[in-house]
Amino acid sequence: MPFFYLHFYLFDSKYIYLKNHKTSVVEITTSENYTFKCRVGGIHAKHKVIFFLHGFPETSRMWERSIDFFVSHGFYVIAPDQRGYSFGARPSFIKDYSIDKLANDIIEISEKLNINNFHLIGHDWGAAVGWYVTAKQPKKIKSFTSLSVPHLNAFSNSLKYNSDQKYKSYYMLLFQIRYLPEFVLKLFNFKILRAIWGKHEISEVQSYINTFKEKNALKSAINWYRASYFIRISKLEDILVPTLLIYGKRDKYLGRYAIDQTRKYIKGRYKLKILNASHWLIQECFHEVVEEILEHIKS
Repeated sequence: MPFFYLHFYLFDSKYIYLKNHKTSVVEITTSENYTFKCRVGGIHAKHKVIFFLHGFPETSRMWERSIDFFVSHGFYVIAPDQRGYSFGARPSFIKDYSIDKLANDIIEISEKLNINNFHLIGHDWGAAVGWYVTAKQPKKIKSFTSLSVPHLNAFSNSLKYNSDQKYKSYYMLLFQIRYLPEFVLKLFNFKILRAIWGKHEISEVQSYINTFKEKNALKSAINWYRASYFIRISKLEDILVPTLLIYGKRDKYLGRYAIDQTRKYIKGRYKLKILNASHWLIQECFHEVVEEILEHIKS
């Protein structure tokens, strides 16, 4: 019996396959009876655990190289396909994609794996969930790294007062229209999304397309925007844990205003790293990003 199979059987999780010596995929079922597909790498190390959270329009596949990197440095790594992206965790109603539910999924998955605290890393929407988890559950988070996304309070203020961010976020308003975004994004075999994925590997792009071809997958992903756009997130508590924010100065979706405002919401150790990159930091600056994160979580 392979080690990974034995280990995840003991934690009431379903082993699916062993991709290679570093990464396996397991299914974890939460109290809401939602089943999440999670990429997992390394040997369970209580004090060296990392959670990776993907954004839109990606899945845990975006972290494949990162998982291998951190496993090689002795970390135990979990990267779930989040709510709506996992076939078994795809509720129908918009309200089921509120950020508090998205955050609770991460806590439940960690508890299913008997993990008490961990380093948390997120990109795009995954970073937004990460900010929320870190603010609400600081005792569980050893460090937090946000790729591209400012503190949620700073982002909320930028949507109100900063014309540049209002312009960059216009698509979020379009996403509120029922059925239309799903229809448009699927046209010509996902032509618009393929353009967005221009820096991604072909195999990575095909993986995302396969996911969004599944029933209600794209609708569920866009429901993240619909659940949060008209609902103000209550002011988050100050961030107390060590925090790293990595931002690409050519980001088309997130402006500099909120990035610069983020510092005021962090009471713990904080570092802002600016790279000559777009929104897709992992694909464009992989080595710079993972080395920066490694230094952050080891310090």
